[in-house]
This record gives sequence, C-alpha cells and structure tokens, in this order.
Amino acid sequence: MEDDAPVIYGLEFQARALTSQTAESDAIRFLVGTQSLKFDNQIHIIDFDDENNIISKSVLLHQAGEIWHISASPADKAVLSTCYNKTSESRVVTCGAVWRMPPEWESGSHESPDDPHNSHNPQNLELLCHLDNSAHGNASSVLWEPMGDGKRVISLADNHALLWDLTESSTQATISSSATLEGKGQLKFTSGKWSPHHNCTQLATANDTAIRGWDLRTMSQIYCIENAHGQLVRDLDFNPNKQYYLASCGDDCKVKFWDVRNINEPVKSLEEHSHWVWSVRYNHSHDQLVLTGSSDSRVILSNMVSISSEPFGHLVDDDDLSDGEDNHQDEKYVH
Repeated sequence: MEDDAPVIYGLEFQARALTSQTAESDAIRFLVGTQSLKFDNQIHIIDFDDENNIISKSVLLHQAGEIWHISASPADKAVLSTCYNKTSESRVVTCGAVWRMPPEWESGSHESPDDPHNSHNPQNLELLCHLDNSAHGNASSVLWEPMGDGKRVISLADNHALLWDLTESSTQATISSSATLEGKGQLKFTSGKWSPHHNCTQLATANDTAIRGWDLRTMSQIYCIENAHGQLVRDLDFNPNKQYYLASCGDDCKVKFWDVRNINEPVKSLEEHSHWVWSVRYNHSHDQLVLTGSSDSRVILSNMVSISSEPFGHLVDDDDLSDGEDNHQDEKYVH
C-alpha cells in the first residue's frame, strides 16, 4: 500500500458530511454530501477499487438544502438519511429526512471522476419521508439501528433524542419514544452513537463536555461521564468487539477510551492532535485500529493493541517485523 499513489477525489462544492455504505458488501463505497448556499447540493457516491487503486463515482441532486450530516441504511444500500439546512419564515432550520436513490444509479452509472462529460444531468433523490421534528428543534444527526432491518432510526434534535419507526416502504415515520436532556450546562446534543451491543438497546450521546448512556427500552439515562473532555465532545464510537468500550474525541485535542462500567477515568487517552478532534472511528474488522480526524488538517490511524479485543494478537506476522520491533506496543500508523 505504501507504494501506491494516493487517490484524491475533488468536489465542486464544500463538503463536511461523509459516511460509509455498510449495506453494500460487494464494493468499498462512501457517500459525501455537499454544502452550497447558491447551487443545488449533491450526494456523491464514491466507489474505491482497492485492487487497481482507482475510484468511480455517481452524483445525485439533494435540492432540499446544504447537508450537515449523512448516514446510510444498514439494510438497504439505496436508502440514506440527511440533516440539512433550509430557510423557513426568515430563519434557518435544520431538518432530517430519509431518501431513496433512483433505481438507475446502480446500473452502470458510475463514471471516472476525470470524465468531462459526467454529472451534467444528475438525477434527484426520491424523498421517502421527513423526520418532522419541528416541535423539538434542529436535527443534528440521524442514527440507524446498527443491526436492524432499516426500520428504526434515532434523530438528535437540540436536547431531544427521538426514536422513530419507519413503515415497510419507509415512506412514513412515527415517533415511538423520546428522551429529553435536562440539567445544567449546554443542553444540546452534539453527537450520538447507537451501540451495536446489548441487542441494540443502548445509545451514547454527547453534549457540552459530558457523555451520557441511555437505555432505549425505557429512554432513561444509565450513566453519565461528567467532564469527559476539557472542552466540547465532538464524536463517539463503540468498539465493535468489546461491548463496554467507547471512544470519544473533542475540542481539547484529545481522544479518550472509556469502559462505561467504570467511568471515573478513561482507560486510555491520546494527545496526538494539535487542534479540535472532530471524528473518531473504530475499524470494524480490527478493533485495535482507530482513525481520528482533526482540524489540524491531519488524519491519524492509531494501533491501540493494548485495549483491543486481541491485546496479544497480531496485525502482521512476526517474520514481517524488523529485528527488535515490538508489535505489542501501541503506535501511530499514519499521519
């Protein structure tokens, strides 16, 4: 991989919403949503061919507004959700919606990004339903049930967590239960993560400097890590193999790892970034690999072997290691 030239994909508009498409098992695929105030916004469907080190893409129109968050259904590769800005009665509101890609996008519509004739007539996304949260505030994110059939989502809107049931065709959404953030400090959710463990009955959320756990069966709080970070908590992710382990990152430039059974202090803390850390993600296959992105313009891949599900395991064979190299030591792979 070190010998391969980097693959760079450029967008016409600014973008800050990206997600992987986990329902697609035959391709490495990402969805990117753009932010433009003057032009129709777009969803870019980007496929990466890791054998040939090339990418292909499709572009769909998202005319509803600039996209602040995007997530893909875990069950249907043609369905996604966005949180987007729109102007209503002279003020900007952030809404959530579920969309379907047109059936034609799959049949050979992927193009080379360098093709000058591509994307001249992009198709529109089909609106399936609005997650109408106007009574609860601005939607910051939509979370799909990790192991589900694509019929349950959670939207975070200001200080409300709303659990929605989608109909079979996903054309209607109804709120089945909700939770409200109460107490001191900045009472607005900044991010959340639906746990893939415990039969998908737990949710972790971040607000201000705190991390909270919720039982979705009762919509009640089950733990709270006060002052988890010195400044705003930006993102969360659950270890895919260790059910009690949670990673967090924030504006204090730190990445922290927690065992939610003992929230007095983190299991481990990293201080590799020099500015706000916006995102943290575990590798789904190798949970010792953790990727973080920061506004210091760096993406760092860390090898957190000591707190992984295989603390004595190997990513590479001993024969591949140079003399004297210790592969049990946590280290940074990529900057």
